[in-house]
Amino acid sequence: MKIEIHPASADQRRAKPADENNLVFGKTFSDHMFVMDYASEEWRNARIVPYGNFQFDPAAMVLHYAQGIFEGLKAYRCPDGRIHLFRPEENWARLNRSARRMCMPEVDVEVQLRAFDELLKLDRDWIPHTQGASLYIRPTMIATEPALGVRPAKEYLYFIITGPVGAYYPEGFNPIKIFVTDEYVRAAPGGVGEAKTMGNYAASLYAAEMAKKEGFTQVLWLDAAHRKYVEEVGTMNIFFRMGDKLVTPPLTGSILPGVTRDSVIRLARHWNVPVEERLVSIDEVVETIDDGSMKEIFGSGTAAVISPVGEIYFKEKHHRVGDGGVGEWSHRFYDEIVGIQYGTRQDPFGWVRLVP
Repeated sequence: MKIEIHPASADQRRAKPADENNLVFGKTFSDHMFVMDYASEEWRNARIVPYGNFQFDPAAMVLHYAQGIFEGLKAYRCPDGRIHLFRPEENWARLNRSARRMCMPEVDVEVQLRAFDELLKLDRDWIPHTQGASLYIRPTMIATEPALGVRPAKEYLYFIITGPVGAYYPEGFNPIKIFVTDEYVRAAPGGVGEAKTMGNYAASLYAAEMAKKEGFTQVLWLDAAHRKYVEEVGTMNIFFRMGDKLVTPPLTGSILPGVTRDSVIRLARHWNVPVEERLVSIDEVVETIDDGSMKEIFGSGTAAVISPVGEIYFKEKHHRVGDGGVGEWSHRFYDEIVGIQYGTRQDPFGWVRLVP
C-alpha cells in the first residue's frame, strides 16, 4: 500500500516541550499523524498529514454505537541514539483481535509497522532523550459511516497519533493506593472486557472518580458474577507476590491481555520464579496481606510499566502491603523491562524492534 506523505509546513508545526523531565502524560502531540480510510471492503488513501482535527457527520456510527478500538505502545530513544519499539507486533495483533470482537476490519500488521516507520521519519525529533520519558503511540479505529441503526458500520477511519510522555502516575515509581469496589463492575464474561474498546474505559470512569475523591490512585475490579475474584486495575493488570510465587488472575475473557503482563510472566519463568495464573479472591488478598504472606503487589501496563501497590482499601478498611514501600520484585521487573526497552540490558527474547 502506497503511503502519501504531506509534511507539516513551518506554521503547522507544534511547539515541543521545553523540559523533558516534566512531561505530562497525554497532553502534548507531535507534528504529524497517519490516517487511512476503509470503504467498499478495503483500506485506501493511506497518508501522513499534519496533526489536526477530523470532521465527522453527526450520524457517524462511533458516536452512537461506540464501535471504536485503540492501542497504546511507546518508542524509546536509547543512549546511543537508536530508537526501539517494545514488542509492537503484539500490540498490532491485539488491535486486530479487538477489531474482530467489535466487528471491525483488521489492519495488516506489516502495514501498521510501515505506517509507523514512515510517521517516525517525520517526527523522530519528538522522541525524548531522557530515560523514563518516551514517545507514546496511539493507534485508533472508529466507525465513520453516517447511519443510524444497530449493526456493524461499513466505513471506518484508522489513525495513529503520537506524543512525548513522562510517568503515567504523578507518584512515578512510588507505591500507589488502590480502592477495591464490589459495587461496580468493569466487564463480564462473554462481554468485551478482553478487547481494547472505548466503552470499557467509559464504564470504569464513575468508580474511578469516586476513588480519586477519596485519595486513591486506581480501582481494583472484581468479577461481575460473584463480586469476589480479582480481575484487573483500571489501567493495568495485577500481580501478587505470595511467598515465593508470582500469582495473577487468568485471562478468562473479561480481562485485557496486557503485553507487559505477558512480559512479566515470561521474565519470571526465565528467572525460575514459580508463576500461577489462577483465580484470586479479594478475601485471599486481604488475608495474606494481614498475615504477612503477601510480600508485594504491583500492576503492569504500557503506560506505567510496573506500579508498586502500597495499600489496598476494601470495605472501609486500609490494608498496607508489606512496609508500604516498593517491593524487591517490583524493582527487579521494572529495571529489567525498562533496561530492555532502552537497550541498556540484554534482550534474550527478541522483544525489541529497531526503528530504521
